[in-house]
Amino acid sequence: TRPLPFLLLHFTLLKCDITDGNVEHLKREHSLMKPYQGVGSSPSSQWDFWGSTLVTSSYVRLTPDERSKQGSIWNTVPVHLKDWEMHVQYKIHGSGKKNLHGDGIAIWYTKERLHPGSVFGSNAKFHGLALFIDTYHNDEAADRSFPYISAMVNNGSLPYDHGNDGRTSELGGCSSEIRNKDHDTYLAIRYSKGRLTVMIDIDDKNEWKECIDIGGVRLPTGYYFGASAATGDLSDNHDIISMKMYQLMVEHAPDEDSLDWTKIEPSVSLLKSPKDNIDDPTGNFRSTPLTGWKVFLLLLCALLGIVVCGVVGAVVFQKRQERNRRFY
Repeated sequence: TRPLPFLLLHFTLLKCDITDGNVEHLKREHSLMKPYQGVGSSPSSQWDFWGSTLVTSSYVRLTPDERSKQGSIWNTVPVHLKDWEMHVQYKIHGSGKKNLHGDGIAIWYTKERLHPGSVFGSNAKFHGLALFIDTYHNDEAADRSFPYISAMVNNGSLPYDHGNDGRTSELGGCSSEIRNKDHDTYLAIRYSKGRLTVMIDIDDKNEWKECIDIGGVRLPTGYYFGASAATGDLSDNHDIISMKMYQLMVEHAPDEDSLDWTKIEPSVSLLKSPKDNIDDPTGNFRSTPLTGWKVFLLLLCALLGIVVCGVVGAVVFQKRQERNRRFY
């Protein structure tokens, strides 16, 4: 097992663990691990799969390296944790050369499960959180390097747009060379106290690099974890090696604990709408509201600016007055 998460420091590269790795934090009913016991269609199964998915003793292959395939695997047990962390060990590989492969993997935390669709093999208008590992560049006009990892929160009203690689609904993302590695690649998704953080390890060095960090995220409990993948005219092998779910021991305010978390609507508080992102080729924009100290600093800077302008104006006025006196 990999010891994991993060102390949420604003460093690009972290060598610290993501979780403390304690066994008691691992939630086995939400985890998919070798030798993949409890996977199947029986009433006692904790994971169910669909489509082209093939379960072996070493990996779960969502799609083979063949055209027009779709596959998914879903946890059958709803998650009733307010704070959690999911670690995904995966591998995307195939015979296709540069830019001649696709389409990618999606990791889901959604109300719906086993709903086939057009978004990496799953439903386009979902309720919840999706993380897309997109390996094919559909929007050639965008200045962005692929493969690209992005996040989207949806309340079922907005479909993921494949034509522009989801840029109109993206909350954040990063480019990552994850394909055809000699080793497995890793992804960690943390949701705690309204903050979504995604870390990646593509070099198998147990060094985590921050990919996404978004505040103001609201996700309910009672949703399901899953993974799906799809191929089109281009293809790849899309393999899930493990999905390990950890409970985070976090204290909440009494008013938060009294809420019915199953009734929360998936949403994100943004200063800038995700749709504005279509004009920003970098995909970067501010995702959290101004905090109190930021407002204070802005007001302080404005006040200092007024004072400086006043002083400068007074000095200039005084010099003009002195100059006028010389002419009398």
